[in-house]
Amino acid sequence: MKPAWIAGLALLAAAAPAVAQDAAKGQQIYTVCASCHGGDGRATTLPQYPKIGGQNQAYLVIALKAYRDGKRQGTYAAMMAATAKGLSDQEIADVAAYVAALGKPD
Repeated sequence: MKPAWIAGLALLAAAAPAVAQDAAKGQQIYTVCASCHGGDGRATTLPQYPKIGGQNQAYLVIALKAYRDGKRQGTYAAMMAATAKGLSDQEIADVAAYVAALGKPD
C-alpha cells in the first residue's frame, strides 16, 4: 500500500501555483544536499540515500514541501525535514530546478 502523500501528488501538483525557478540559486542551496546526495545527485557512497539527480522537478517540489511541512514520514524523514524546514517555496522551486537539470539517475 502506498503512503497517503503519494496518492495526493497529482492533486497537489495541479493545485500548486507556478513559481519561477532559478537553477543558479538552486545550485547554491544544493551544496547542503550534496553532502548526502553527491554533487551530481547520484552518490553511491551510501546506498540508502536516493539518487535524485534528474528526478522530475514537480515531484521534487512536492517531496521537499512534504518533508518541510512534516507530512512525509519514513526512515530518513526527520533528516530531510530538518534540511527542508528552513526553505521557502521559492528556494524549493530553485533547488528542484537545479536537481532536475542534473541528468537522469542510472
